[in-house]
Amino acid sequence: MRISKVYTKTGDGGRTRLAGGQEVWKDTIRVEAYGTIDELNSVMGLVRVFNRETVDFNASDNRLEKHGKWIQNKLFDVGGLLATSPGQEFKNMPQVNEEDVLYLERLIDDCQQDLAPLKEFILPGGGRVSGFLHQARTICRRAERICVRLAREEEVNPSIIRFLNRLSDTLFVLARWVAKTGGEPEFLWERET
Repeated sequence: MRISKVYTKTGDGGRTRLAGGQEVWKDTIRVEAYGTIDELNSVMGLVRVFNRETVDFNASDNRLEKHGKWIQNKLFDVGGLLATSPGQEFKNMPQVNEEDVLYLERLIDDCQQDLAPLKEFILPGGGRVSGFLHQARTICRRAERICVRLAREEEVNPSIIRFLNRLSDTLFVLARWVAKTGGEPEFLWERET
């Protein structure tokens, strides 16, 4: 794909076109869904930037870079699928399937081996990278909620919702794993008694 002009002025009236040409309002649930995926992808970009800027770029950081890049590419696929009119199919259309969900499950299981079981809820934070992973997790949960709402009104590939559900779990575990491997603190919720 080649984009020769960034602004077209066609959206100035509050409408946009989905892949396939269907014109919709910019505040429709479908546009909200792929816009939230884009927001999530941007935060994942920050995760990767700050991960690369760590003082000691070690093997664990490289592992986060590898998986972060994969996640960003899959999020672009998800966004592209959500930006496509229901029922439309194109040559070389991206896919999100059960193998992608299994990839995330394997990543969770792999990281969990380095982590102690949780005894209390964690307050989002820790270091810069783990903090951004927690932010990504909350955006991912919102994207999942929007996609569930969209799926009640229009056709949505069920693998997308499973992928987002598993991705939010993955981002939570990655935030914990980054904190642990980086020697950062985990702040536990302190219940008032």
